[in-house]
Amino acid sequence: MASWTLWALLSALAAVANWVAVATGRPVVERWAKPLTMIGLIAVVLSVGATESRTGWLLVAALVFCLLGDVALLGDTQARFLLGLGAFLFGQLLYAVTFTSLGLTGGVLWVSTGGLVVLVAFVVGREILPAVWRSGGATLITPVAVYMGVIGLMALFGWLTGHLLIGLGAAFFLASDTLLALDKFVESRPWGHLAVMVTYHLAQALIVLGVLRALV
Repeated sequence: MASWTLWALLSALAAVANWVAVATGRPVVERWAKPLTMIGLIAVVLSVGATESRTGWLLVAALVFCLLGDVALLGDTQARFLLGLGAFLFGQLLYAVTFTSLGLTGGVLWVSTGGLVVLVAFVVGREILPAVWRSGGATLITPVAVYMGVIGLMALFGWLTGHLLIGLGAAFFLASDTLLALDKFVESRPWGHLAVMVTYHLAQALIVLGVLRALV
């Protein structure tokens, strides 16, 4: 069995363990399963030799910042939230650059789909910024607003690559962060955290698979 297959299997098992931990309230398991999922994906990219290209290195860098964001968000304080938000901001910027390096050559259908995905996310999340303002004022609303703009751009660029897996991954990432913000600032729901993690891991896996296929 190829090494990348083992890493992919490890990542998938860690993701499922994370979902079960979130659903059953096992924070100790979540603390190791959450970062291990991303470590596995990073190892997949490295083991297939994708870093022989600039795009591959950009992908690894984006994944590393997402891993750092995951670790930061294991804490519940505002400082940890802002640290995680900053790490994910760099991750989204690197994803946008990664997609740009593949070429934003998608036609009208791809542009329209990406624009629709972003529009739907912002309509669904229209209560987020007012809720953030009530929660933390200017200290929170500025970084959150900047992040929302950047992830929207990342999602649009994902579709503009003309690669379906990348577009779907970017859409799932946007959905995950929208759900996270709604759950944290607007209304917490029993299934909220689980929905965030499932869509997040699907997003990361689809983006990795899509970029690797585009590099073949």
